[in-house]
Amino acid sequence: MSHQITAAVLNSAPGKLVLETLTLDDPGPDEVLIDVHYAGLCRSDLHEIEGVWPATCPTVLGHEASGVVRQVGENVSSLKSGDHVVTCLSLYCGECRFCISGRMSICANTSSLRKRSRPVLTNTAGQSVHPTAGLGAFAEAMVVHQHSVVRIPDRMPLAAASVLGCAVVTGVSAVFRSARVEPGASVAVLGCGGVGIAAIQGARLAGATQIIAVDTNASRLVDAVKFGATHTVQAGSVDTVEAVRDLTGGGVDYSFEAIGFSSTVEQAFAMLGPAGTATVLGLVPDSQPVTIRASELFAMEKRLQGALMGGNQFPTDIPRFVQYYEQGRLLLDEMLSAFVGLSQINEGFQMMISGGLTRVITDVRSLEL
Repeated sequence: MSHQITAAVLNSAPGKLVLETLTLDDPGPDEVLIDVHYAGLCRSDLHEIEGVWPATCPTVLGHEASGVVRQVGENVSSLKSGDHVVTCLSLYCGECRFCISGRMSICANTSSLRKRSRPVLTNTAGQSVHPTAGLGAFAEAMVVHQHSVVRIPDRMPLAAASVLGCAVVTGVSAVFRSARVEPGASVAVLGCGGVGIAAIQGARLAGATQIIAVDTNASRLVDAVKFGATHTVQAGSVDTVEAVRDLTGGGVDYSFEAIGFSSTVEQAFAMLGPAGTATVLGLVPDSQPVTIRASELFAMEKRLQGALMGGNQFPTDIPRFVQYYEQGRLLLDEMLSAFVGLSQINEGFQMMISGGLTRVITDVRSLEL
């Protein structure tokens, strides 16, 4: 039996999200039907809205969500109706060479796992509506593959949990899994939005002694200190690279680019000290080539690397992050800057553009707040 749901649909890009009534299919054998409670507004969603990244329109955006399982497919044994869950776009098969070597975020079979015999979403005209990343969280409910979901304790607040599946898993996992930050290291984080703040918290948890937050927005830098930054640099008011090098006596051991511009990737590499590692987390468009001094790769043994969703292993990472939260070591409630109802989601993205916020969350069960 199909289900009628309200969802925020992007019909063309660039464009705006429009509330529509869609038909949601029943879950297949390996799928789960989830009632969405909260969904984070991510900059990658904004990239599709603005047409920076190609969007498969019509589409339901949103991939960072928390909710409650309503129904499971016949092959699903690890989840049941009533379970509280978090979604993550790092869908994995568990069988390819990347999965079995621990590189689940670049699973070779992600695309095939998302294929269905019939559309999961259709509009009133009978047209298929694409759920972004196989999720489509800006909707009252969604049907997703079971390997896009992880169960969390019922006691975990669903609002705080909503940021775990993208911002937090990307930023914190990048520190531990991609960069492998060592205790006593120096770290710089460029961009103090949701992913950047998560990376700052990850660096604090890893035992970094210097954590330098870099952003153009002064209020974000004030907040960064609350999350664990030991120093701040306001980009645009000083030479960012020189400021970081001065603070560290020659350059940081690790840098994280969490903005998505080629210029900030170049800065992240330039501010490294010898044997330093720069990790790119931002979605840099292909139209922006990155230029670095190649001699520093071999003469100074610097490294420039990317990390898709932080190189996470979310089925184990997210439960661990819940434990950090419950211990008071991972600040999630403080990352939730503003809440909007589903009908106010375009205003939520405008709030993101205005800057100064860590994460805007849509309360999907409320049309307006």
